Amino acid sequence: MKTHNFNIVVLAIMFFISFNGISQQDVLTKEQAIALALDNNYGVKIAQNAVAVAENNTSILNTGFLPTVTGNAGATYNLDNSEVEFSDSSRPPAILNGAESSRYNASVNINYTLFDGLGRRYNYKRLKEQYQLSELQARETIENTIIQLFSVYYNVAQLSDNLSTLEETLTITKDRLVRAEYQFEYGQNTKLEVLNAEVDINNDSINIINTKQQLKNTKRDLKLVLGETYTNDFDVETEVQFTLEFQKDSLFEKAKSRNVALLQTEKNILISKLDISSGRSAYLPTLGLTGSYGWNKNNNNAASFVATSINTGLSGGLNLSWNLFDGGSTINRVRNAKINLETQKLQKENILLNIERDFNNAWDNYANKLEIYNIQEKNILTAKNNFERTQEKFKIGQVNSIEFRQAQLNLLNAELNRNQAKFEAKLSELEVLQISGELLNVKF
Repeated sequence: MKTHNFNIVVLAIMFFISFNGISQQDVLTKEQAIALALDNNYGVKIAQNAVAVAENNTSILNTGFLPTVTGNAGATYNLDNSEVEFSDSSRPPAILNGAESSRYNASVNINYTLFDGLGRRYNYKRLKEQYQLSELQARETIENTIIQLFSVYYNVAQLSDNLSTLEETLTITKDRLVRAEYQFEYGQNTKLEVLNAEVDINNDSINIINTKQQLKNTKRDLKLVLGETYTNDFDVETEVQFTLEFQKDSLFEKAKSRNVALLQTEKNILISKLDISSGRSAYLPTLGLTGSYGWNKNNNNAASFVATSINTGLSGGLNLSWNLFDGGSTINRVRNAKINLETQKLQKENILLNIERDFNNAWDNYANKLEIYNIQEKNILTAKNNFERTQEKFKIGQVNSIEFRQAQLNLLNAELNRNQAKFEAKLSELEVLQISGELLNVKF
């Protein structure tokens, strides 16, 4: 496969980092998920086929630069009734019934276009640009697939973190129930404390049941993105790393030169220019070379002066064709190609404006979500400190179960909000990377 700005095989190798099969591990890593998606996702496979077709079209076999060679053969048999009068008066007229004759021929013909107004040259360049455009379209498909993959992958990760947090909350509530039962047995509190703890256990258990079901459903969604390549249960990585930090200006410059939509438009501009040149080539003449080698045999009937004749030989020639006027179709085709070129230039300007807007929106969204995540991390410390102090006071009877439960819920909500903020910030970062054209150049 030819090397251009984008190569699916290279990307697949780049992402295929030490993959030994998910069936051998319990944790589906991000690298493994990417490798599976690139290898099995149907959208990616279709894009790869489109690139393969475009590459085939750039072959010299599809350019018209090679000659055409054809072989012809034929046989004719005649059975005729003839009345013949000869020009030689010394020969009497003859009547022939059932006179047989046959003809046989075979030939090899070659045709080669020496000059066609440079149309073949421009068409070949257009095919190469079309191939690179198909690579960019495949890259766009891969980028969208990766974004789709991680939106589901991080949803699984968030639900996994939430489940762990809910299970810790349930453990604390169960310990509280045991404590309340002991205190009730020894007359240190009323039955109401026991009942409150039981209600809270039921609520915590329901939350766990619902989260487990959501986690199962989301894992099925993830398997679908991966192409349903396995059926074993799995966990995912829940740790994330933020890589952008303070790179806004450099990323914006990359967005104006590497954004896949912009690159596709630039390719379309080049293709439109070649369409104009290709259309103009029809104004020039076409010069062709022809040649043939033939064999002919005739078996004539008795009325002929020659009974049998065999001819073999070579023939060749040049032909010149110049379409002086084709009703204006070439003129119209060139005019439309110029309009299409202007349209592509306008689309490029529009895309540049959209990139600037989308990048700034995505960056601000990422910065806000990252700040929210950092605040939620600090909020966790405050909620933990508050819960631990409340727990100590609860053990010595200085706060009641209602106050203890409220501190417990505050900590639970802080952890759930932190989990949500973490993965939303990471997805926002990936969106910035996609717009800037750097999504395929980072380590996840």
